[in-house]
Amino acid sequence: MKRTVPPEELLASRPIKPSLGVLGRKWALLIVTDIGFRNIDRFNRLLASNRGLTPRMLSRRLCELEEQGILFRKEMKSRPKRVIWALTPKGIDMLPFMMQLTVFSARWNSEYVFKGKMPTLRDKQ
Repeated sequence: MKRTVPPEELLASRPIKPSLGVLGRKWALLIVTDIGFRNIDRFNRLLASNRGLTPRMLSRRLCELEEQGILFRKEMKSRPKRVIWALTPKGIDMLPFMMQLTVFSARWNSEYVFKGKMPTLRDKQ
């Protein structure tokens, strides 16, 4: 089998390890997916799209993702104050591998991913 990464002796450590810090936490990838692919940018809409996610946990994850430079918070000049969340360039760089995770899930977990438990002809296009 062809090796796709450099031999281990050339790497200082496992390259994926730093990325798993905040991204490996519950809800983090789903929040990034909602903002990046579904254009959900408001706190209450993010909360509504993730059943089981509590306001406290959402607030915590948004702050962590902001601290890691994946998201940024933009306060709109309006009354009442309105806050939207968006991906930073670092967050945008995550979208291709997030799409690969989506493809992987659709292929290997179709009964969970698709409403009818199988992809339809329209889904395959």
